[in-house]
Amino acid sequence: MISLRAAARSRVILIRPGATAFDEQGRMKGSLDMPLCERGREQVENLAEELAGIRLNAIYHAPCESAGETAAVLVEGRDLRPKMIEGFRNIDHGLWHGKLIDEIRRNQPRLYRSAAENPETICPPGGESMDEASSRVMKAINRILRKSRNQVIAFVIPDPMASLVAAHLNHEAMPGIWKVETDAGSWQLIDAAC
Repeated sequence: MISLRAAARSRVILIRPGATAFDEQGRMKGSLDMPLCERGREQVENLAEELAGIRLNAIYHAPCESAGETAAVLVEGRDLRPKMIEGFRNIDHGLWHGKLIDEIRRNQPRLYRSAAENPETICPPGGESMDEASSRVMKAINRILRKSRNQVIAFVIPDPMASLVAAHLNHEAMPGIWKVETDAGSWQLIDAAC
């Protein structure tokens, strides 16, 4: 028998934290823990203004300083406490941490091209693959979505992990890592099935 009842959905506000110094320099920060830079703090203030009229049921954030700082500003004036989720940790870039994206393009052109063409298969030396990171974060996301039916929830996750989450929730192909590595201070609304 087929049920005609509509599937339960959550509205997810996916927020990229404000910029860090590495974002401004075009460096890969991955799972490195970095604070917001001056421009990042301005971006977060703008995000707080843009999202002020949206009633949120919960805010979950990645275990990094920039996401924690962003979430703390977003809960000001709300009866909410941000919740840190270990599974939201950004991708471990291993030996690529701190490197300029352009440096990887010049010094490892074959690996750079492979990451652009098939991002799910790439695994930086000493790091984790995009596929492994995607599996880890989606396990945490699905657990939260199951208990957040018909609610509006915010996820504060840095890129490139945020773009992996958006691709999964929107049923799209995995994004190119080089295009999203240093995106910061933005948000998008996603309707997610629970």
